[in-house]
Amino acid sequence: MRPKILWALCLSFCFSGTFANPDSTFYFRADLSITNNGFSIIPAFTLGNPAAFLDMRIGNRRLSFEPQFRYALEGRPWSFVFIYRYKAIVKPKFQLTLGGHLPGLNYITRTVNVNGIDEQLSVTRRFLALEIMPTYKISNHASIGIYYLRGHGFQQHGPQISNFLSLQGSFTKLKLIGKSYFNFNPQVFYLKLDNDDGYYVNASTTIGIKGFPFTISSIVNKAVQSTIPAKDFDWNVSLIYTIDKHFTIK
Repeated sequence: MRPKILWALCLSFCFSGTFANPDSTFYFRADLSITNNGFSIIPAFTLGNPAAFLDMRIGNRRLSFEPQFRYALEGRPWSFVFIYRYKAIVKPKFQLTLGGHLPGLNYITRTVNVNGIDEQLSVTRRFLALEIMPTYKISNHASIGIYYLRGHGFQQHGPQISNFLSLQGSFTKLKLIGKSYFNFNPQVFYLKLDNDDGYYVNASTTIGIKGFPFTISSIVNKAVQSTIPAKDFDWNVSLIYTIDKHFTIK
């Protein structure tokens, strides 16, 4: 699918989702986090060093814009992803979300000779991706869903075609002691990058206190069987600061 067509679809989602109901409640959420290990479930995008993330969500009941900005701690950009999502079906128990990464930018370091001097420079790799997410709500604290993403790379030094299919669980705001809670998000997934593929298990756990903006999160990722060049096991721990606001436009 050509980039112009993807942008046209995205704009149509914006107009249909934003102006269909003039009395709309909007939200803004920003998660600023620092982690000991910046890794990605797509190994070609893994940094492998301490990193800082800024993940934002801006939207209403139907449409959201969710940009992600990620840097190595020394200040070098790692990846920027501009995600648009539209809830095509919104039911009490079922939701179907369509999305697009328009675009995704991944930065890698390469040695380049400039006037006879070797320098480490950042090289940008560009990607487009489409995603589909059906989700079924089991209770106020539990849901299950399927996530499918298909990506296309525009350069030879990186994945050309990527397919990601996962079965995901979401368990949120589970009470611990007092005001403390935890979230648990397991998934099993299949990943295919060009001619290589693999099966993985992955889980993230977040611990927080209600009304307190800081949380601690950890992600573990384990390859079950894979031909993709990457670590068989990877993990990280992150400290996250969250801003979460809601407002109404009439």
